[in-house]
Amino acid sequence: MAISFERPRRTDWEGIDKICEPRAPQGSDYRNCIAHSVNAGMDMIMIPYRFEEFLEHLVSLVETGEIPMSRIDDAVERILRVNLISGVFEHPFSDPSLQDMVRCKEHRLLAREAVRKSMVLLKNGKNENEPFLPLAKNVKRMLVTGTHADDIGFQCGTSILEAIKDSVGVQTEVIYEACATEATIETGEFSYAVVVVGEVPYSESVGDRTDLSIPFKGSDLINRVASKIPTLVIVVSGRPLDIETQVMEKIYALVAAWLPGTEGMGVADCLFGHHEFVGTLPVTWHRSVDELPINAGDANYDPLFPVGYGVNMFQSDDNST
Repeated sequence: MAISFERPRRTDWEGIDKICEPRAPQGSDYRNCIAHSVNAGMDMIMIPYRFEEFLEHLVSLVETGEIPMSRIDDAVERILRVNLISGVFEHPFSDPSLQDMVRCKEHRLLAREAVRKSMVLLKNGKNENEPFLPLAKNVKRMLVTGTHADDIGFQCGTSILEAIKDSVGVQTEVIYEACATEATIETGEFSYAVVVVGEVPYSESVGDRTDLSIPFKGSDLINRVASKIPTLVIVVSGRPLDIETQVMEKIYALVAAWLPGTEGMGVADCLFGHHEFVGTLPVTWHRSVDELPINAGDANYDPLFPVGYGVNMFQSDDNST
């Protein structure tokens, strides 16, 4: 029985392949899976690899009547209907006059605001009476390091390093090394350091990992820097990552920047005190992957940071819920 739905219905990537053996009942094969899927109402099939075999089977199934031609007509009609409603045939190309809106001032300001409001301050100072943030703008020398400090690929076209440089005083020397050396750390005479670490871009199963440690030996870098210099750590990621106990003990401040996107200045807006940190954790931040899965309300709920947690710079109490 076909699904009662007027718009096109599409399988997932390799959707038909995944219902074949060994997952499918005994005796199933690719041809049968195609027949069952199309007859069940699938109009668009995502075939990454076996498309030639799929086409051969589909034509044969129609020729033998196992898939009625009326089902093919129905699928084509559904697909064309959406294109007609969308005006694709009348206007097959996008309106070039809208190009001026791409990265326009209003959109960038809104994106910058989203960065400020989504970041979460997780730690601010070795103790609550001596906050580390906001960062001092007018210092002699500061160190910026880490894989994600100045990489437009990781940050979708922006640079936290450049945002920091644009925010500090003219007399402040900003020293940058992607992976700070021991010599730099030992002899730099830095007032403080900003270490920006995180994950590579991913989506769906590409992001599946057997552990959630900070990539590119991020914890090692943090430990080296924080052992010698008062350190703020910024984590750029789409999920909580492992932050070891020794790291938490050494660092002065910790910010979850998530995926700030194109407007790196939004990060600096909060770091230097132009705006308050107002974000809170939408998820639980685990202590280690051994705790996962972990959810608020669990009998032994003892995460690194609970869901709803977040610290303010300018208030004595945190804004956790």
